[in-house]
Amino acid sequence: MDVILYSKGFKMQLVGEVEKGKTAAAVTRKYGIGGAQTVMNWVRKYGSGKYGKVIRVEEAGEVDEASRLRKQLRLVKEALADAHVALALEKAYLEVACEQLDQSPEAFKKKQDGRRRTKR
Repeated sequence: MDVILYSKGFKMQLVGEVEKGKTAAAVTRKYGIGGAQTVMNWVRKYGSGKYGKVIRVEEAGEVDEASRLRKQLRLVKEALADAHVALALEKAYLEVACEQLDQSPEAFKKKQDGRRRTKR
């Protein structure tokens, strides 16, 4: 009895056909494979989960990586919120200062464009 080994790409092609609606028996007949159960085993192993359980296997580092990235995202969001608050305070201080100087904020910004205010 000869042992036939099929490539992963071939198995994935057959799985795709089954998931698109063909029966495992039809795919088995089309490609001359031993039995429909073989094709269904591939569907469970390589498929999208439509015909069996999907089991996700993670290494310890992957779990730690996900939690580290969630923590980093939370810290970035907090930093962004702090920057928004600082910008809002800066705008409010500028408005108060301009009000005390009897000047509009736009005029103050135009005056402060990087040029010297006094001649030497």
